[in-house]
Amino acid sequence: MASLHFLQPLHSLSSSTLFFSQPSFRLMHFSSSLKSNKSKRLNLSKSLTLTFALTESSDSPQPLETPSSKSLLLQLSKCFDLSSDYFQQLPTDLRLDLNDAAFDLSNGPIINECGQELGETLLNLSRAWEQADTSTSHSLVKKLPELESSLTDDARSAFGRRLISAGKRFKGMGQYGQGDLQKIAKVMITAGEVLSASTSSVSVSNESKSDTRMFKFGDLQVAVSPQKAYAGAAIAFIYGILSWQISQGMQSIPESSLEYANDNALLLTKSLRGSLLALFYGSTVLSGFTTVGLLLLAKQLSSEKE
Repeated sequence: MASLHFLQPLHSLSSSTLFFSQPSFRLMHFSSSLKSNKSKRLNLSKSLTLTFALTESSDSPQPLETPSSKSLLLQLSKCFDLSSDYFQQLPTDLRLDLNDAAFDLSNGPIINECGQELGETLLNLSRAWEQADTSTSHSLVKKLPELESSLTDDARSAFGRRLISAGKRFKGMGQYGQGDLQKIAKVMITAGEVLSASTSSVSVSNESKSDTRMFKFGDLQVAVSPQKAYAGAAIAFIYGILSWQISQGMQSIPESSLEYANDNALLLTKSLRGSLLALFYGSTVLSGFTTVGLLLLAKQLSSEKE
């Protein structure tokens, strides 16, 4: 009886233990379900992140490939496929701009910079532009893609700079006709930029040579340099001194020392004398302004070269 009485608490203890084991099992089951839900959410977030990253990478714009210089030159030759009298029909101001483009294309030591064959081709092309010969221009531009493949890095860079300078002249012509001049300008500038970017060994002195200032007066075109500006200032100063001396010499002659046949001759002489004095005094003033202006221009050009 004592043993049975001793085992009774054990039975009750076991039942209580079993009673408390069910909540613990439920708690363990609940925690495991939380862990599984967390893992599912984590996997879901990872999949969403991966999907978003793939979508974003696929939607991101791809960089455009730069066309080759040869393809651009071929496109340029197609742009020059115009009517045979296209350049001749241009207005006078656009013809002058075309002459400027010809000068920029062939200015300077073109044979030394671009090579013998390409240099002669560009010289002939500039002459064709000056003569407004559209057919010859087209035939010469068609040779450029073949000549480009045999150029050195320095020649390619010099060729590119000349195309950019001439293309800017075409761009300055504005919209004319069907916009053919703007198409030529766009392709020419792009081809020049590609050719110039293909080499990194570009000297600063060659770049400064291509930026030559031009003085235009009608069909007359003169390249302006500091030396020419100083020479022009000296000539203007000498001319001003001569004009001043002549005007002073005419004014120093008294009217009473001259004899006239009649009053009409006297009036004619006075009017002529006054006109000549005004002319030479005006020449003196203009020579002074010209001298100062040319000196300032020469200093500006010298500072830009430095």
